[in-house]
Amino acid sequence: MQSFQIKGGHRLKGTIHPQGAKNEALQVICACLLTEEQVCISNIPNICDVNNLIKLLKDIGVKVTPNAPGEYIFQADKLNLNYLDSDEFVKNCSELRGSVLMMGPLLARFHRAIVAEPGGDKIGRRRLDTHFLGFKKLGASFEGIEGRNVFELKADRLTGCYMLLDEASVTGTANIIMASVFAEGTTTIYNAACEPYVQQLCHLLNQMGASISGIGSNLLTIVGVKSLHGAKHTVLPDMIEVGSFIGMAAMVGDGITIKNVSLRNLGIIPDAFRRLGITIDVVGDDLYIPKHDTYEVESFIDGTIMTLADAPWPGLTPDLISVLLVVATQANGSVLIHQKMFESRLFFVDKLIDMGAQIILCDPHRAVVIGHNHKIQLRGRRMSSPDIRAGIALLIAAMSAKGTSTISNIEQIDRGYENIEVRLNALGADITRISK
Repeated sequence: MQSFQIKGGHRLKGTIHPQGAKNEALQVICACLLTEEQVCISNIPNICDVNNLIKLLKDIGVKVTPNAPGEYIFQADKLNLNYLDSDEFVKNCSELRGSVLMMGPLLARFHRAIVAEPGGDKIGRRRLDTHFLGFKKLGASFEGIEGRNVFELKADRLTGCYMLLDEASVTGTANIIMASVFAEGTTTIYNAACEPYVQQLCHLLNQMGASISGIGSNLLTIVGVKSLHGAKHTVLPDMIEVGSFIGMAAMVGDGITIKNVSLRNLGIIPDAFRRLGITIDVVGDDLYIPKHDTYEVESFIDGTIMTLADAPWPGLTPDLISVLLVVATQANGSVLIHQKMFESRLFFVDKLIDMGAQIILCDPHRAVVIGHNHKIQLRGRRMSSPDIRAGIALLIAAMSAKGTSTISNIEQIDRGYENIEVRLNALGADITRISK
């Protein structure tokens, strides 16, 4: 068990580079299962969730060759599909939510897949119905295996069809896309997720020989093909990490530049921070956030209280709600934070309240933050990270706090942020990793 010890009050200054996008990496790495040929992927983040997925692929026989820092060559030409039936495979899948992204490729290419109840953040119910309903429409069947808490998916063949997804699930859309590339005929997916990472998956598959149109919209058309070949792909910068760095810069920065952010793929994220009064200067493909002695929350045009709510892309990603909430604690003004998609993601605010933040938790989905306007400094506390995004939000709060804070269960933070304490200490933070 490891923890972070954070000495608050240290100001950050300098330049930082975002890592590759975790959520995209999980998708495109699984896409290598669709071909016998080599797939080269670069800008892969060195984080626990991605590394565990790579290990899982190695376990089923995928050849993984490091080519350069953050770059790997994957080749799935000789797989041990019997490993799917092992208790070890089920155990490893249950500890990694990203493992669900193996279902679509395995079903498409080998007509069979096993899925265990996936792990990941404990932020409320994250159902897999969208995945299974999509596979069923393509012609697959699934059944639970008694005593093992797993589902087995089978399909002698997959047939293209029209489907309207019950929700714009990102992983569900990605899985159905990968299953559809080998389906006979044409598959039309309406209400598809259209996040940049889903777009990137589609671009990679098209490079590999797939036929996918409508990329970037919620209506995708996939014409089935017989096989795919190798390709090269570069993962986008992680927009959640970019947003996290904007929040840090606003709270404890003396001028921070975030390099090569892929601005066109950040969507509404910069504007969400601007609504809290944060100044963000765009310099080419970089962002510069100057020192903020104060920042004032905007009101809506009719004068009503500002509300920040998550929504499917191109709306505000739910993964940044925790960071925005922490930034709001030192704003001049009040804001309603509405986390619609996950019913447990706001439960970490009790830790912020203990630090001195003025927050009213209205229900599992809504919290009102009354900003201190830097007149009251947060106090250092002992805390535990419940999930990746709450963990980074608590880290930001601790860096801005008076005194020393300790955050335990930082394995959650490590799942999504690469060498975070080393990178932040280089900017002036004082964060020590402690092993017990």
